[in-house]
This record gives sequence, structure tokens and C-alpha cells, in this order.
Amino acid sequence: MHGYSGKILHIDLSERKSWLESKPEKWYQTYIGGVSMATRLCWENITPGCDPLSAENPICLANGIFAGTPVPVGGKFGLASKSPLTGFIGDSLSGSWFSTSFKRAEWDGIVIHGASEDWVTVFVDDDMVEFRDASHLLGLGTTETESAIRDEFGDDQVRTACIGPAGENLGRISNVSNDGRKAGRTGHGAVWGSKKLKGLSMRGTHGVEVADSEELLRLSLDILEAAQGPHTQKYRILGTTSNVLNMNKLGLLPTKNYQEGVFEDAELISGEYLHEHYKAKTIACAQCPIACEQVGWVKEGPYAEAMSHIEYESLFALSSNCGVNDMEAAIKAITNCNELGMDTMSTGVTISWAMECYERGIFTKEDFECERYPEGFEANFGSGMAMVKLTEMIAHRDGYMGDLLADGTQRASTLLDEERDMESYKWAMNIKGLETPGYDARALKTFALGLSVGTRGGCHNRTAAYDPDIKGQVDRFSVDETRGKLAKGTEEYAAVYDTLPLCKFIRRCFTGKADREGAWPAIAKLINATTGWDFDYDDVDLIGERAHTIKKAFNIREGWTRDDDKLPYRWKHEEMTKGPSAESVVTDEELEYLKDLYYEAKGWTPDGLIPKEKLVELGMEDVAEDIGV
Repeated sequence: MHGYSGKILHIDLSERKSWLESKPEKWYQTYIGGVSMATRLCWENITPGCDPLSAENPICLANGIFAGTPVPVGGKFGLASKSPLTGFIGDSLSGSWFSTSFKRAEWDGIVIHGASEDWVTVFVDDDMVEFRDASHLLGLGTTETESAIRDEFGDDQVRTACIGPAGENLGRISNVSNDGRKAGRTGHGAVWGSKKLKGLSMRGTHGVEVADSEELLRLSLDILEAAQGPHTQKYRILGTTSNVLNMNKLGLLPTKNYQEGVFEDAELISGEYLHEHYKAKTIACAQCPIACEQVGWVKEGPYAEAMSHIEYESLFALSSNCGVNDMEAAIKAITNCNELGMDTMSTGVTISWAMECYERGIFTKEDFECERYPEGFEANFGSGMAMVKLTEMIAHRDGYMGDLLADGTQRASTLLDEERDMESYKWAMNIKGLETPGYDARALKTFALGLSVGTRGGCHNRTAAYDPDIKGQVDRFSVDETRGKLAKGTEEYAAVYDTLPLCKFIRRCFTGKADREGAWPAIAKLINATTGWDFDYDDVDLIGERAHTIKKAFNIREGWTRDDDKLPYRWKHEEMTKGPSAESVVTDEELEYLKDLYYEAKGWTPDGLIPKEKLVELGMEDVAEDIGV
């Protein structure tokens, strides 16, 4: 095969052994790479119904088809396990040089089984696997860990994915870091921590063989040129932080735990303000000509030397949603999350839940006492100090509050409500246990549907259903019979990019339009030049449908039912009072109607289950035998 090695590496941490599995070309044509292939590896290797923090839950990595090639933004890999946060599929993407080392070591996928008795790192050096003691790395942050491992080898070609203290402490909102990038959502860090796996290091020395190198280079150069033009300009200048003022203008910027969609101090936490006062530099991932990462740096004051890349989803969660207008505190909190190994979105949304509990009188200052802060502190909305301190407490499970919040809003609210006979679940902002993203979906009806049915939980990356709402293709305040097809189409569109994987910021660089008609023929040419296959428009379209289907099938096998496709209580029952999106909610009747439309558009049963014939049609005959109806 071209573009692939045909090999999957299996590593057993319990037995300290490894072995090779070969896969046929048809398997690759069905699952391609990224989150689709990683989920398929979970399907094949997980013990159904297992505890996500048990040895029976494997870590599955799948490289991208374009990693190590000239294809712009193609340097990504997928990471999947059963999520300890949701109990369903936890699929994430990360990228940069780790993906290249992964590909050059000639592995298409890696499955890590079992659990180690002692803390360990695993080093994959082409076809050699070495288990190394990691006790000296415990407590180190993610950047420190990567640097320490690289120094041990004395080779900057060794690239590492690792966890920080939050993962070591089994925080369910912890993540996995590599090259400064994050496999950020669904709690992967806790899975690695449960296996006592501090890091996975890769060194590859082989080239990447493609079917038609001249054609692939020509196609790549065309995309490269377009990526330097107007289609990516906003990302190159302000990155995704440009969304702060845009969302605020529409009344969609989550504020004070989604109580409102307008933040009166939005200017002070905007991408423009970051660019003018705190921007240190702009950096890019491997194989990326766009360079969207805006690095914020605090030069003086109580948070001096805090530095991290700042993206919209991190910024909303750790500023406006906590009512904080202090950019320096936001940069420090984001830096803490990235270095300690926590998902910024889940962390910020969980902190905002705790702040609302405090303002309602449920928590007191004493609840925030811990070893670091023995006198406790006030945790009102707007307190940047409290927000920063809570990131530290959560990572280390320090004190009652650190321990409570480390597992996210769903578990925290459930425990609190049982302990104190409360109803804090009403402002616990999650879907299937995954904290919600930076768009208030009460006034985005198509997006609300996309989020509710998402296999990952409350995720803006696995559906692009906000597009038709925000761009005015439909009335975002109402529902109609078109929304099921729109939600289906946008999630499968996103799944194509997540499976190759390609960064979605490249989507306009094929023809200038972010749609299938422009992108799919160009993507088919890239696939064919890489692999020698004969993919066409329809084959590319099937990539997205199959990717989403294998994730949904995984969830069904883990016990999913229609009732799991829901929205937070607040979005269904509480109206915002300010801005152009005020007075909007998604009623239970609207949501059930939208789900009916969506399941019908997908070709599923009214209960959201997948017919056997549908799975067979997609080439998933073995899946059909297991969960088809």
C-alpha cells in the first residue's frame, strides 16, 4: 500500500510486550484514519461495558493519511478510548510533529492495552518498543515532561505525547499533550493515568511513500498558495479569538455560566485586545501554512511570565463564562490548564458552575479551603484570582473543592445534590457529561440539535450545525423540517475532516467555498495521489458517514438510548434577558421534534438505533451483527 504501512502496533502495559497486527487495504478504505480509525480500533479491542478507568479500556491512536507528506494541515492523529467523563466514545484530535514521527516509524495505529503496576513511559523507535521508568517524571507539567524525555534521548526527533498532574490524579477533565497541542476533550488524561502511562514517545527514521509524489506536491502547493490568501486571513491575524466580539454581538457569548449571552466587558477579553496588549508571537502546527495559534504573554504583575497559546474556546471558558474581564488572569488560567494537563473548556465551565453555586449560597468560603489556600477564598463571578486558584486545586485534587470539580459538572452536581439536597444540575452545563462549547445554543436551534445528538457530547468540533444558524441560511430562533438534514449533513461534513484528518481551517482553500461541492473533488485527488486509489466525490462523502456511524455504533453497544440525546436544563427552561438572543429557549417539544427529523434523515429507527441493512450498506457487516436492528 501507498500512504500506509498496513501495520497496527499493539502494546500491553501489564505484560510489557508488544505485537504487530496487519490490516487489509479494504479496512483502510473504510476507516481511513484519525478519529474514525481510532474508534474502530476501540470497537475491536475494548471490553464492552468496562469501567473507563480499568485495564479493559484501551488507548487507541490512529495516524492521518497525510501525516508526513506535503499536504497542508495534514499532520494530525486521532486518539480514542471509552470516555471516563461520558461513558461513551471519547475521540480527540491532536497534531504537529508527533504525527510525523508516528508515520515515519511506519505505524498506522497503536493500541495500548492493560495497565502498568508502576509509572512508565513507552518509547517506540521504529519497530522497537521500550518500557522506561517514569517515576522521576511524576508531578512535572506537560512541557517539562516533553522536554525531560527529549533531553534523556538527546534527540529532538523524539516526540512525546504525555499527561500532566491532572491526569496522574485521574481527573476526568484531564487531557493529553504533545508539541504544545492537546487531545483536549473527554478525559483522555485520566485513562492514561489509570494505566500509569506518563508518556508515549515516538522516533521514526523511514520515509513516507506515496503513489504519485509529483501530483501530490502540485496539489499541495495549490492549497498552500490559497492558504496564504483571504480565506484564512482572520485566523492568521487574530486566530479563533476573533470570535469573542462576533459572538457577543450576536448575543451568543456564554457569560456567567451561560446565564447570559452578552458580556459587558467583552472588549477587554477580545482577540483584538489580546493582539494589542499581550501577543508574544504566532506559531503553527507541523505541515500548517496558516499559523493560527496566538501566544499570549503576561510580562509583569501577579501572573508574570504566564504564557500559552490562546484560542476562543479556552478564552470564553476562562473569562466571560466566569464573569472575568481580566485578560492576564485568563492567560494565567489557560497556562495552568495547558501545563497541568486539563481541558480548558471543561475546566472553565466547571469553575463557572462552582461560582454560581457560591453566589447562590450553596458553597461558602470554607468549602474552598485546601492545603494551598488554608483560609479559603471568595469565589464570586468576576474573580480572576479565584478562577486561577481553582485551576491549581482541580489539577491536584486539592481540598474538597478541588476533588469535587476534577471530574466535571455532571459528577460534581450529582454528588452535591445528593449531599445537600440541591438542584444544582439545573446549571450544570454539559451534554452526556461533556461540558458545552462557546456558543449559547438557545438561539441556535440547528446547532442545539447537533449538540444534543453528538456522539462525543457537547462538542462544537464534531458538528458544524452552527454554520447555517449563524450565517442566516435558516432562522436560528425557530425550528422547521429542514433541520434534521442540516444536522446530519454538517456532522458528516465535519467527520470527513476529522477522519483524514485535516484542520477545518483549510476548508475554504479548495475553491473558496466551505462546502462539499468545492472540497470533495479536491480531497479525492489528494487521497488518490497519496494511496493510488480511485476515490471520487461519493467515496469522500462516505468517509464522513462511516466515521460518524462507527462512533454511534460504539455508543449503542455501551448502552446509549434516545434519552441520552438531550440538552442542559438551562437551555430548555431559562431565557437570557440581554441582547439579540434574549428570550430564547429550546423546549422539550422542539427538541423531540428535531430528534425525530434527524434520526429519519440518518436512516435510523425512531429510537435512534441503526438498522442492519444500513450498516451492511456502509461495509460494516460485523458491526451489523452486534448492534443492528
